Amino acid sequence: MKNPTILSVKVLLIIGSASLMIFSACKKSQSNATSRSETPILPATPYQYMTVEDGGKSIDITELIHDESKTMVSDQSVTLGRVLFYDTKLSINNTISCGSCHKQALGFADNVAASIGFSDRVTPRNSMSIQNAVHNNNMFWDSRAKSPMELSMMPVFNHLEMGMETDQMLESKLSATSYYPELFQKAFGSSAITKDKIALAMTHFVNCLFSKQSKFDEGMKGPFGMLGDPSQVDPANFTPLELEGKKLFFSEALKCSQCHAGSNFSAPDFEGGSYGGGGFTGNNNDPNDPRGTANIGLDYIYKDNGRGGGKFKIPSLRNIALTGPYMHDGRFKTLDDVLNHYSHGIKNHPNLDEKFKVNGVAKNINMNEGEKLAIISFLNTLTDRNLITNPKFSDPFVMH
Repeated sequence: MKNPTILSVKVLLIIGSASLMIFSACKKSQSNATSRSETPILPATPYQYMTVEDGGKSIDITELIHDESKTMVSDQSVTLGRVLFYDTKLSINNTISCGSCHKQALGFADNVAASIGFSDRVTPRNSMSIQNAVHNNNMFWDSRAKSPMELSMMPVFNHLEMGMETDQMLESKLSATSYYPELFQKAFGSSAITKDKIALAMTHFVNCLFSKQSKFDEGMKGPFGMLGDPSQVDPANFTPLELEGKKLFFSEALKCSQCHAGSNFSAPDFEGGSYGGGGFTGNNNDPNDPRGTANIGLDYIYKDNGRGGGKFKIPSLRNIALTGPYMHDGRFKTLDDVLNHYSHGIKNHPNLDEKFKVNGVAKNINMNEGEKLAIISFLNTLTDRNLITNPKFSDPFVMH
């Protein structure tokens, strides 16, 4: 009879070898699925970007742009912006792109609490979705940028995110590539590469990440869309549970739509809006202008004070089912966790938004399980499959 110890060792070796082969095959498969080209793979004819769908109507994207990035926008400039957005050469060590933290399949958000920058540096906040930037007057969790154009280059030069050191370093690096001079020539009529043109092209692409083709938007077509009121939709397009969730979302008792307002379900942070008068024309440093931020009672004492006093940007709920984890620090993994906070987790912070107070004291909403399920069902109708699958918004360096 053979030594059982030797048999055991042989069995372990066989299992180990098999596991290694499977692991290697899986890694090879993953590598093949996400292999990156050194140069962008672009269609012979540029994708069409200038026209977007909004509630069944075709709109010229330039009608929606409210900052200086309206200049020289074209299908060619957006194509250039798409390449820049996904190019890891914009980081100091060629490892991180804007698309690394803003993933198309996730509604251009990230699926980790804090994204990873170059050299595995951990960023301090969750990466917000950047869809429908043309509808947002303020950017980032602390609203420090007033427009997509102002936002565009901040991550590139951030010491944790992409780490580029100087304008000249960036311009020289891109000028040395085989493809950028031609792309800049097509986009702007000159092969000269400057930081300002880089910012302009990237903003053109971000402005075209327009999400208005969800199930909810289908229900807003026809006479319902003409009303211009997102609380009015064709009931035939929704299940009873989704309709109940919509009713709760727009109800006075829950007040969801007072913070997540309008067709973008985002902060009314425009001039004269209930969450700020600043927006694009406002003062960056005015502490009395919330610029779309609010304290929602996450903590009694905040390690990160956001815009100040624990106030953070009220995000759009478009594609919200895809953009978790939630809040500035990604503390909530699911939408159920978020609703649990509003239901029974609101802290009585001195700067707590007045909408969460009764007689000056924090008031929890106390939703039951059926109400939370209904609200989540309604929020799922804001998922736009076109945005997350359309090749014209995808990574042009990926070889399938």
